Amino acid sequence: QVRLEEHGGGLVQAGGSLRLSCAASRRSFVAWFRQAPGKEREFVSAITWSGGSTYYTDSVKGRFTISRDNAKNTVYLQMSGLKPDDTAVYYCAAGPTSSSYYSDGSTYSYWGQGTQVTVAS
Repeated sequence: QVRLEEHGGGLVQAGGSLRLSCAASRRSFVAWFRQAPGKEREFVSAITWSGGSTYYTDSVKGRFTISRDNAKNTVYLQMSGLKPDDTAVYYCAAGPTSSSYYSDGSTYSYWGQGTQVTVAS
């Protein structure tokens, strides 16, 4: 079992930055998803347990950076150039049944409680 805890959400002006963190109880493949009001959950980014490979959805490429500190079992999502469309609850997830389907939320067994990110225009 993997316990996950997110931190770092908040209110920011468009163009600003935030860094989310996801503290895990043990090392795992970790992904970030987000869900805006009235919309389906969508994949944002993922990182392998070694940190050697990272993945992003097209809408955040060049603006978001995922990284990890395995000494702390923590994964970070640095978000820059934030837009109002980035407003959502952000969740970290771990323990996919197959990392080949990293963008499919149904493959993940463990989820954090979520952290709200609000980008004001």
